[in-house]
Order: sequence, then C-alpha cells, then structure tokens
Amino acid sequence: ISKFWLKLYIGILVTVIGIVILFTLNKNYKFSWKKILGLGFIASFNKGMSGGGYGPVVTGGQLLSGVKGKNAVGITSLAEGLTCAVGVAAYLLTKSIIDWRLAPYLIIGAVISVPLSALTVKKMNTKKLTVIIGITTLFLGLFTIIQTITN
Repeated sequence: ISKFWLKLYIGILVTVIGIVILFTLNKNYKFSWKKILGLGFIASFNKGMSGGGYGPVVTGGQLLSGVKGKNAVGITSLAEGLTCAVGVAAYLLTKSIIDWRLAPYLIIGAVISVPLSALTVKKMNTKKLTVIIGITTLFLGLFTIIQTITN
C-alpha cells in the first residue's frame, strides 16, 4: 500500500469517527466485546502500517462501543503504551535499526504529560469530554487528509 493511500485512509477513518461521535452525542451505545475486538484489530493495523491513527481510532471507537469518555481515555493510554512496547520488541526481533536519539525526550514529555492529562480528564464533565474528543478527532482526521493531499 502506498504511503499516500494509507495516510488518506487513516485520515478518512479518523474524520468519520469524529463526525459519528459528534452526531451521536445523546445516544447510549451498548457495550460490545465484538466491537472492541474489531476496533483493536483496526487500530493495531493502522499503528503497524503507518504508526498513526491509533489514539483517535481507539478512543473514538470505544465511545462508539459503549465505553464512557473518561474510561476510554485511560484505556487508550494504557493500550497505546503496550502497543508501542510490542512494536519496539518486533523491531528488535527483526533486527531492524532503531534511531534512539529522540526516545529520551519523548519519554520525558510523556512522563510529564500523563499526570497532567489524567488530572484534567478526572475533573472534566463526561459530556464535555465526549464533545472535546469528537471535535479533536474530527480535526485530526481533517488535518491528516489535508496534509496528505497537499504533500
């Protein structure tokens, strides 16, 4: 799959998830393990193929699978960390070269941001958080589409 089509697919997927979240704010989805399993497969495929689209797909997908906003954010943070660890292990097992120069800076940023974001999410109203997730997901998707088409 060419990089252009892969990024365009991810941009469209993320945009659609954002739109669906915003148009279904008052709908209560029934939780489904099948939806979560499918979501995990799609998000991991995206992460493995391009490195992108995981967070918005998993967070938005959980909302559409019946998981509440605060839980979706926390679960996504945990799942993304584990997915990244598996990705690093896969690269090491295939003896691929990893450029570690940026790793310390990214780790420091993550360690600083996680407690701040957890505190923010804890204090937010669930409905407002869902709206913010929907808008952010929509804009991330649109940004990806625009960036893909203009490059």
